Amino acid sequence: MTRMGILAAIAVACLNGSALAEPITKPLTIAVLNDKSSVFSDAGGTGSVVAAQLAIDDVGGKVRGLPVKLLGPDHQNKTDIGVSLARDLYDQQGVDAIFDIGNSAISLAVQNMARERGKVLVHVGSATADVFGKQCAPTAAMWLYDTYSLAQGIAKAVVKQGGDTWYFITADYAFGIAMQAEVSKVVEAAGGKVLGAVKHPVGTMDFSSFLLQAQSSGAKVIALANASGDTVTNIKQAREFQIGEGKQKLAVLIFYLTSVKALGSEATQGVQYLEGYYWDNDDKSREFGKRFMVKHGKMPTHAQAGVYSAVKHYLRAAEAANENDGLKVMRQMKAMPVDDFFAPGARVREDGRLMNDMLLAEVKKPSEVKGEWDLLTIKGKVKAEDIMRPIADGGCTLLDPPVKQ
Repeated sequence: MTRMGILAAIAVACLNGSALAEPITKPLTIAVLNDKSSVFSDAGGTGSVVAAQLAIDDVGGKVRGLPVKLLGPDHQNKTDIGVSLARDLYDQQGVDAIFDIGNSAISLAVQNMARERGKVLVHVGSATADVFGKQCAPTAAMWLYDTYSLAQGIAKAVVKQGGDTWYFITADYAFGIAMQAEVSKVVEAAGGKVLGAVKHPVGTMDFSSFLLQAQSSGAKVIALANASGDTVTNIKQAREFQIGEGKQKLAVLIFYLTSVKALGSEATQGVQYLEGYYWDNDDKSREFGKRFMVKHGKMPTHAQAGVYSAVKHYLRAAEAANENDGLKVMRQMKAMPVDDFFAPGARVREDGRLMNDMLLAEVKKPSEVKGEWDLLTIKGKVKAEDIMRPIADGGCTLLDPPVKQ
């Protein structure tokens, strides 16, 4: 073939879209942005970075033959710091995807950046359902629990057992406020009543005045709409007032294995809550738990296991899509089923919600505990379709339907 013929053939191939794509030479850079020094550090913190590194290791440390870089900045549970760090990660450090966050107010602020920049953002420890509802973004996903699913899973069961009057002790930020609102709807729809609520700042060390207000309300259920370190402190002080031991029961709306460990089974026995992962649930969960324990010295929380799952799925999708572009990778994440112990076969919905089943866990009595981390009994599985908010109810336009496979 003549030189002109070769050039003409190349031109035709380009027009037909059949020419080889330009190779991607920029390696993926990802970040686990969360609280590593404040009240939420035990639930996620450096443990989530360890989990992300295990996910990178499990795909061979590379995507498309290029090494994956992992960053782990600390937002200190402060919105202004979290927003500043996220902006620097996306704009200055060339980060392709951010994972975890673990604070709903920071998640909502960073979601706006991800939407504007077309960057991937996967919320794991954060819980406000707005990130896949009215503030959804085509490059964002929600991986673990959310305020709606937690409310559906716990509140119905408590009211059914006779807990028909409620009083809330609520953390005064996006998660706590949303959690109280969602649970109140479920309680009232089930025929119960909300008698009142009191808000507290994040990081409160003295809950006595809040507990006295809750106790004097006469409510059968005192619901803790807070998380991690706040919940631990709240439960410790509730025991001093004998709350949870008599007619008034504690409803813990979001909880972690590390919190059970910190409080001990004596203080938390019988507490039920929803878990996305428990290390002793099955063989694959035990295998991951033991690997994580070697690296971190503790068994993983469900948030840390969720970070592993989200990072691994993202890396698999980036490989399959042969792209770093956030929108294209997220399309691939929605097209592919999840392939791990955390949510085997689960799909990411059009609005970014991972349809993962949850576990109903109950803290063991001290007499039942056989080892340091043998703290929970799994009472059953809660199916995603039974507790997840329908897309139509979330107010989220299907901005970017997934590709078909």
